[in-house]
Amino acid sequence: MWWPYNLVQVSLFRALHEKEEAAKGGLTRNQFFTVAFLCSFAYYVFPGYLFSMLTSLSWVCWVFPSSILAQQLGSGLYGLGLGAVGLDWSTVSSYLGSPLASPWFATANVAVGFVLIMYIITPIGYWLDFYKAKSFPIFSDGLFTSTGQRYNISGIIDPNFHLDIDAYEKNGPLYLSTFFAGNYGVGFASLTATISHVLLFHGREIWQMSKSAFKDQKMDIHTRLMSRYKQVPQWWFIAILVANMAFTIFACEYYIDQLQLPWWGVLLACSIAFFFTLPVGIITATTNKTPGLNVITEYIIGYLYPGRPVANMCFKVYGFISMKQALMFLQDFKLGHYMKIPPRTMFMAQVVGTLIAAFVYLSTAWWLMETIPDICNKSLLSPESPWTCPGDHVFYDASVIWGLIGPRRIFGNLGTYAAINWFFLVGAVGPLLVWLAHRAFPDKEWIRLINMPILIGATGDMPPATAVNYTTWILVGFLSGYVVYRYRRDWWKRHNYVLSGALDAGLAFMAVLIYLCLELENVSLRWWGNELDGCPLASCPTAPGVVVEGCPVLR
Repeated sequence: MWWPYNLVQVSLFRALHEKEEAAKGGLTRNQFFTVAFLCSFAYYVFPGYLFSMLTSLSWVCWVFPSSILAQQLGSGLYGLGLGAVGLDWSTVSSYLGSPLASPWFATANVAVGFVLIMYIITPIGYWLDFYKAKSFPIFSDGLFTSTGQRYNISGIIDPNFHLDIDAYEKNGPLYLSTFFAGNYGVGFASLTATISHVLLFHGREIWQMSKSAFKDQKMDIHTRLMSRYKQVPQWWFIAILVANMAFTIFACEYYIDQLQLPWWGVLLACSIAFFFTLPVGIITATTNKTPGLNVITEYIIGYLYPGRPVANMCFKVYGFISMKQALMFLQDFKLGHYMKIPPRTMFMAQVVGTLIAAFVYLSTAWWLMETIPDICNKSLLSPESPWTCPGDHVFYDASVIWGLIGPRRIFGNLGTYAAINWFFLVGAVGPLLVWLAHRAFPDKEWIRLINMPILIGATGDMPPATAVNYTTWILVGFLSGYVVYRYRRDWWKRHNYVLSGALDAGLAFMAVLIYLCLELENVSLRWWGNELDGCPLASCPTAPGVVVEGCPVLR
């Protein structure tokens, strides 16, 4: 388990701290990092402020400015993204991470899964009008009525933030866009595929390591060097775990009217996180991709405790986000292992950093909500505004789908999308087929590289990620992981991960500078180059008679 993203950090630290003589006519890694950093820093002023359209160049929409079909196919932000590309590193790495850190086999799995879901399953479902698909946008995280209008969520919530069943029955069932509904099915399949894959391909390894944990083991060079340091006592971890669970249970019980989650919900959420940390961690440590656990946490508490959206969000935080943080904690420890940092130093750095970050994040969020008018309200913000909060919108939608209305009324026997539950079975069977193929053809090494949790869950970040994020990420990943690695391997080994770190750093510094100097002072630049995507018809329905503002009514 090598945790691929750590290789970026290791390369960056080595470039910044190790002394190195430049080859004749070449650059040291430190010099290369500096040049790449300055280029990234200077360039981001264009997609970040001067020419925002570089975020998504959807040329198909320019060729067919009055065609709904063409814009559905070509829009990088609101459609399927055929031909769309982003000349912006934030487009590439904002949701999927750096493609330069992704192993090529993982990138290929994501590419196959993306093409399968985005360009085969979604169009078939849409144009065959499954679940009234043509009444809604082909790609959207919105919640709709059966007539294609935005669902009035505030109309079905009572004063205690519980579901008003009478109001819901009066308003009618909630509908999702084709892609959004299908992507929940993909989430179901990815979950069972993760368990099945780990049991089939790593089960023996896990069992052997479990047995060897009680015996003396042969140490590799990294472990032997790290053995010189004092290890972190186990009780430090246990103490933090118990203390946090106790505080969480106290908060949920004391503020039960606000948080809605009882004490047993906290314990159940933590149990789910414990169970899935190992299988999800194995996938993350080998592919740099983390299968989503959010769907199963929402599903479970939605059935057990329906009609309470805040409880659903809290349960997801304790069951999914805590597992994700645990994996980041493990990744940091692996980084310390590579860099030979004393474990106790790493532990204290993580604890102190977590405490500081909690207060900084909370203060920053509070400050933004107080200082930016209409933040996250897409209906009141201009299309060019950077404060549309796509991730928070998806989080909110999930709280409505799984918490307020509940899975039984959407994916269960009372719902419209009950058939999507079959994806659980599809996900469980997928790795089995790959495993059988590998056993039948053991000499075909490429079969073992088929990672069904990654392939099936390729679009797990959509939404809020969009098609252009994927198309550009896959393109860059192909150029780096296949073309450059195959034909310029020495350059790749020396500069690939350093380049990734430099691009990230340059973008981050310029983004902060633009915000502090321009956006904070409301200095904006309005011209056609800052009109994102340029595909106004991509979100239009194609069902006859559906009336949506800004869209033609088809007959």
